[in-house]
Amino acid sequence: MPDFKKTIKLFLMDFEPTKRIKCSIDGTTCVAFKINREDLNKSKDRKELKQSGIYFLFGGTADDSAKDVVYIGQAGARKNGEGLLNRLLEHDRNPKKDYWNEAVLFTTTDNSLGPTEISYLENYFCVLAKEADRYIVKNGNEPPIGNISEEKQCTLEEFVHNAKLILGALNYKVFIPLIEKGSNKKSNATLYLSRLNRQTGVTVNATGQKTRDGFVVFKGSYIAKEDMKHIPKKKYRP
Repeated sequence: MPDFKKTIKLFLMDFEPTKRIKCSIDGTTCVAFKINREDLNKSKDRKELKQSGIYFLFGGTADDSAKDVVYIGQAGARKNGEGLLNRLLEHDRNPKKDYWNEAVLFTTTDNSLGPTEISYLENYFCVLAKEADRYIVKNGNEPPIGNISEEKQCTLEEFVHNAKLILGALNYKVFIPLIEKGSNKKSNATLYLSRLNRQTGVTVNATGQKTRDGFVVFKGSYIAKEDMKHIPKKKYRP
């Protein structure tokens, strides 16, 4: 995707940044709504949410994992005139999907997403989220990609790009891996630790790397449950 500058508009629907937010990008038909679970019923008058589209359900840490969770779904417009919001209300009543507390819904200003388009987008977003490995993706099965023309695929690639920008602006890093793809664990940026804990007699070995989010400890590292009172002085050779 070309590196064009974008203007993202965030409209505070309830006068507060922690409540409902409408998101759009100048020059595109992509529109999104960030809605807390508790505010679903307040959104029944939004005609855009009666259309077809894609939605993301976000929740807190699952079990003993440090990762948050996400569920990615699609909703088609129904004969009764309901679409995206009605699908979320169904999730709200489902006790098996009680892990989420925030949702981001994507549709278009011209209602141009049909069954083929939303199937393609749901598959694409699920694959991207699993590759990033930032969240636990709660989808049980990978959705089918559908049969789509190369012309329509080109159009939807732009929609995906815009949706990623909006999610990033809302601070949902579902498509941003902790370690960037170009990063190499064996490079000079990787830090190593090997230390004998005198209290337990256990040698702690660990590796990690600084990132823009803080510090990432790599899988396979060990940690001592007992802290030492101080780190002994040691001379290091350059």
